[in-house]
Amino acid sequence: MLDFRPVGYVIGLLVAALGVTMFAPMMADAVAGNGHWPVFLQSAIIAIGGGGLTALACANGVSEGLSIRQTFLLTVLVWVALPLFGALPFWLGQTQLRYTDAFFEAMSGLTTTGATVISGIDALPEGLKLWRGVLQWLGGIGIIVVAMVFLPELKVGGMQIFRSEAFDTMGKILPRAAEIASRISTIYVFLTFACALSYAALGMNAFDAMVHAMTTISTGGFANTDASFGAFGAGIHYAASAFMILAALPFVRFVQMISGGGMTPLLRDSQVHAFFGIILALVIVMSLWTARTFHGFEELAFRESLFNVVSILTGTGYASADYMQWGPFAVTIFFFTGLIGGCAGSTACSVKVFRYQLLFAAIKAQIRRIHSPHGIFTPRYQGRPVGEDVLNSVMAFFVAFMVGMGVIAVALGMTGLDFITSVSGAATALANVGPGLGTEIGPAGNFAGLNDTAKWILAIAMLFGRLEILAVLTILSWRFWRG
Repeated sequence: MLDFRPVGYVIGLLVAALGVTMFAPMMADAVAGNGHWPVFLQSAIIAIGGGGLTALACANGVSEGLSIRQTFLLTVLVWVALPLFGALPFWLGQTQLRYTDAFFEAMSGLTTTGATVISGIDALPEGLKLWRGVLQWLGGIGIIVVAMVFLPELKVGGMQIFRSEAFDTMGKILPRAAEIASRISTIYVFLTFACALSYAALGMNAFDAMVHAMTTISTGGFANTDASFGAFGAGIHYAASAFMILAALPFVRFVQMISGGGMTPLLRDSQVHAFFGIILALVIVMSLWTARTFHGFEELAFRESLFNVVSILTGTGYASADYMQWGPFAVTIFFFTGLIGGCAGSTACSVKVFRYQLLFAAIKAQIRRIHSPHGIFTPRYQGRPVGEDVLNSVMAFFVAFMVGMGVIAVALGMTGLDFITSVSGAATALANVGPGLGTEIGPAGNFAGLNDTAKWILAIAMLFGRLEILAVLTILSWRFWRG
């Protein structure tokens, strides 16, 4: 029988830790003098108390390590438990959100989706603005650690191809997964502060600079204004684009760089080449297209194209303009751009570049087999042959993603949503992008007007998408519980 105590112990500690982080927005409200700080104090007491008691109750079951089944369960349940408690400040606070909306906002934050149900963001207390940023920042670092430590071991979605890369640094074996997590965290914090300093230097006030830095490096997309990045100038748009790109690169390459490998690991990574190639192609196409909208090929056309392409491709979900007004061609491009994603082992979301590379490699090998039936053709990635287990895992992910998107879209349609809202809502939630399409959930709208059933469906879809779908499906199978 599966022993839940080690899982409960870790989850309890993480929930308590989440409660401790609530003191930061509490202090922000206290300094601002808006009277909202007791909400965070109450929420912190509930989270620390609930998490601490859970950890104490399960402490007698702590063992040296977790089994594969326990690891699967822990990976999924952490991302369920944290939004349950992360929703408390929204539910108890000035927003007066119903718990459905509060949970949606917290799940969107921790999965770095960036879809919001809150209108009038500009008028929110400083503490809630900061809390939205904290949720996304924690979710961003959390998913990097999950992607580089847990998912490769669980063989989810082809991530096992990165198992050796996570621990092999230019010929030097890193001793423990904890060291990888520690180094990644250091880089993550450094990038966050560098981003905040850049924003501040370009004109943002210190508070907005810090919050937007957290949601940029996490590729989360929560902003402190309803206008998102449309409220800021050109310099900030370029800075945000640069840091979104950095956050969408594989963090293990940054680890290798600071471990003595120099720029070589990053420059030789084929998914990095493909990622920059996709950005270049999309920005050129969109610049040429938007030049018509902006009456000539101007800096504005290039900047708007660069910012919004990078934002959607990385899954950040910021918007500097309502690209629904750019015409059907641009809308179609943005829809499919959101289904690409960034690099594996980054804070970016969606399908990920490496899976498309493996898919095309498998297709290429199959075409060559058809032309030469007696030949032996093996798909290769980064110059190395790819095993059948990796290809099968990637193919299973693609099938699960497409089928899942269809099922979610149908379910949303059954709640009364129109076709565009249903399809784009399903895609943006499963790919953790943020804004959808249409007047309601597009870049100029939000998810507040959706019915409760649709919000719960989308919240579940965010969870599935953030954990690479297959990890969640595994614990829902009968065989998993039979052991």
